[in-house]
Amino acid sequence: MNLEITRTEPSAPARQFTVLLSPTRRGARLARLLTSVQLASWGLPSESAAQIVAELATNATVHGRVPGRDFRLDLAVQDDGKRLRIEVTDTRGDHLPPGPGTPAAPAADSESGRGLLIVEALADRWGVASGPVPRKTVWAELDLVP
Repeated sequence: MNLEITRTEPSAPARQFTVLLSPTRRGARLARLLTSVQLASWGLPSESAAQIVAELATNATVHGRVPGRDFRLDLAVQDDGKRLRIEVTDTRGDHLPPGPGTPAAPAADSESGRGLLIVEALADRWGVASGPVPRKTVWAELDLVP
């Protein structure tokens, strides 16, 4: 009897993280905290990414909230570790934010309205994707290689 031993090498672990969170201020804070912890576990810088997640998650809770429906946070390292993609998906596909290059600055005395301006300043690329109905995803990408 001839027994062949097969040895498999573990492939590189996929660096992806997904979580559903309640569309509340607490859910938005948790999204930022989880991002910082997850990126630290991957050995990646987290300051800009955590700020982007905070802004997108806050928008999902304020502008994309549908009672009883969570929002989703996705983090993924892509292109062989060269890029971090952040996605925040909510269930208000009928309420799209302005796209890249179009967010207008709020009045100087306004207490809100700067979130997408912050995302635009920190992200290398960002955008909005519709669907599948009733969802929309606001995404941002950070280049990880200098």
